[in-house]
Amino acid sequence: MTLINPPLLTHGGTHAARAFRMMVRDLARGSQGVTEGDDLKVRQLSTPGAGVRVGDGSAVIRGATWGQGSYTQYNVGDALVPVAPTGASPRSDLVVLRVEDPEYEGTRDPETNEIGYFHVVSNVPATTTAVPSGMTAIPLARLDLPANTGVITDSMIKDVRSIANPRRERVLFPSFPNASSTLTYQDGKWHDWPSAARWSIRVPIWATTAKVMLTFAGLRMSRADVFAQMQSFLGSDPGQATVIDDDQGTGTRRNTVVLGDTISVSASARGTTQTLYVKTYMSKAETGDLSVDAGTSIFADVEFSEGVF
Repeated sequence: MTLINPPLLTHGGTHAARAFRMMVRDLARGSQGVTEGDDLKVRQLSTPGAGVRVGDGSAVIRGATWGQGSYTQYNVGDALVPVAPTGASPRSDLVVLRVEDPEYEGTRDPETNEIGYFHVVSNVPATTTAVPSGMTAIPLARLDLPANTGVITDSMIKDVRSIANPRRERVLFPSFPNASSTLTYQDGKWHDWPSAARWSIRVPIWATTAKVMLTFAGLRMSRADVFAQMQSFLGSDPGQATVIDDDQGTGTRRNTVVLGDTISVSASARGTTQTLYVKTYMSKAETGDLSVDAGTSIFADVEFSEGVF
């Protein structure tokens, strides 16, 4: 097969359905999955029983055959999906959103049959996260069912959704202290310091993780050796602590300290403004001081990413 003509939306032309599906594929950048983090989430029935429910949402499903293009599908309200009970042995099933286009597989009639539907692939390996090869579908959840079970609860549902094109947002926040601030305590406690490393940040409503990197260039150390830790917080969500272990004696010196971590964004923080700040721990083991002043530059690099929830 050669170049498909006429190009899509040429006036007077006749276009095959797959030309539109290829446009969907191109606009989705060849990716497939749900559209947003809470789309098509699989949960137990309102009264747990022999099935699950799939919530609101939409998705892009890439055709299993090259040139088939991609399909869009959306669900409004809870769709109930029956699941067969287990017998004497445990079993894992995969809940998928499947498209069975008769141009490529099966014999369903688009005028009378559901071409897109929720489907249970029964008895899959217990580590399954992808649909069987050759199936036009996206995975939604794996059900890990114990033996002799006809009632499915949320604890048996493993979310295996992915987002077709997750959103990202990256912002750089600088700070330049205009006055000296010294942490002189050697008390083995954590302190909200320095105040110059504090920013109000809008958290996107779709964010599930935040990659946070804070750089302290020209952090001043003096008086004696310093042993300390610094830890970032996004609201109440903590990052990884970084150790400052300085053995350069009594002279005044400056170093660069970097804090970095991927912070899980709690549900309560999404769509709100949160404070990004730093806590510093001063060990009793050493007696040196930490300072920031006009010779210090502080940068917070924050990238929010979207994931399923």
